[in-house]
Amino acid sequence: MSTTTPQQQLPSLARTSRPVVGLVAGGLGAYWPQFPDLLPQLEKSARFVSDRIKSFNADIVDVGFISDAQEADVAAEKLRSAGCDLIVMFLTTYMTASMVLPIAQRTKADVLVLNLQPTESMDHATFDTGQWLAYCGACPLPEVANSFERSGIGFRSVSGYLADERAWTRIERWIQAAGVRRVLRNARHGLMGHLYPGMLDVSTDLTLVSAQLGGHVEVLEYDDLRVRVAQVTDTDVEQRSQLVREFFELDSSVEPEELEWGVRVALGLETLVKDFSLDSLAYYHRGLEGELHERIAAGMILGASLLTAGHVPACGEYELRTSLAMLVLDRLGAGGSFTELQALNFRDNVVEMGHDGPAHLAISQRRPLLRGLGVFHGKRGHGVSVEFDVAHGPVTAFGITQMRDGRFRFVASEGEVVAGPLLQIGNTTSRVDFGRNPGEWCDEWSATAVAHHWALGTGHRIGDLRTLAELLGVEFVTV
Repeated sequence: MSTTTPQQQLPSLARTSRPVVGLVAGGLGAYWPQFPDLLPQLEKSARFVSDRIKSFNADIVDVGFISDAQEADVAAEKLRSAGCDLIVMFLTTYMTASMVLPIAQRTKADVLVLNLQPTESMDHATFDTGQWLAYCGACPLPEVANSFERSGIGFRSVSGYLADERAWTRIERWIQAAGVRRVLRNARHGLMGHLYPGMLDVSTDLTLVSAQLGGHVEVLEYDDLRVRVAQVTDTDVEQRSQLVREFFELDSSVEPEELEWGVRVALGLETLVKDFSLDSLAYYHRGLEGELHERIAAGMILGASLLTAGHVPACGEYELRTSLAMLVLDRLGAGGSFTELQALNFRDNVVEMGHDGPAHLAISQRRPLLRGLGVFHGKRGHGVSVEFDVAHGPVTAFGITQMRDGRFRFVASEGEVVAGPLLQIGNTTSRVDFGRNPGEWCDEWSATAVAHHWALGTGHRIGDLRTLAELLGVEFVTV
């Protein structure tokens, strides 16, 4: 008997890519003949930092220890040829900015400067000058920052000590953000169908996606999916239906033919994603009088939810920026489910939010329910929809909006999903407590110019999202 869970059996279609992180440590070589014990101590600290960074989810290019500007030039060339997404520069003691600036200039990569002294504090009663210098990484930090500013280079740093877990949390956050940025730079986003009529906030300038976030938007026709659905075999449907029945709870309203059609569309979607190498998908099609394209559109929620659980976020209503937000949260390990406001509950002080599918099945509080629907609200057609609430506990609402000047803006708010009564209409609904009056929260959230869809992910992620926004050069607003 298999020991894997239905969740583990769901196919993952994610294209994986780890960030390339360059690592270089250094100090002023003039000290070595003066203080013979200093360099071995600093190199020991550098090995500690290297070993810790190598434990993160990244490909590390460690070019060793530099002692002067000439060695910095050699290190810069090695890091440039490695194509680094982020360079970590460890200031073990004082060193001149001329040893750091060329690395940032020649590699054209973002640099994270580390100032990690050996322990929490010096032993003032016993330390001599050489021992003090091992704690002197803070001294050149303002010098590097000023040099970066005058050179038009972004500056960011983490200060602490070698065993400082708060500092390492921040360091890992920068490396994780570099990984998400790499995903965005290389991503292929599917956009299939057409805008939902009248949704003025949903439209996105496709060129600006590539310009500001990177990646490519592949414009698709529903016919691209139609021909792939037609190629799905009955055997494939039977096998995938068994997995769906294991993973989902089926409500009595689910009609067998609607489930079979949803599975068939789901398999067509998987082929579509593979054929176009997609990392995300946003879609919508209105359709008329039950024609085939309308039937396909009405049957997509199951397949889009399975794609999202397989790390290829998919959302309806042509909401490209929300599929992007879902992709970001997914790569941060937070899931990311398609979400909008549903109602405000002033009795329980919660905001009720969700959507009529699709959803990120991996972050469900319970076994997801499939419910048959006669009609989706505001949409034609029939089909099955996913019903659940996001796992109870800390969550982050995250939206990407487009401003009047074309700039993207990240908007985020942290809250907590709490238990309570939910609608049973085939929607994903979560009761989110933001620790304040829900009406006041709703007004402030809307005033950010966020669109009416966003992603809801698990955990408090504002620190992660703010770091990513800085790397991308995108404005970040919190509520």
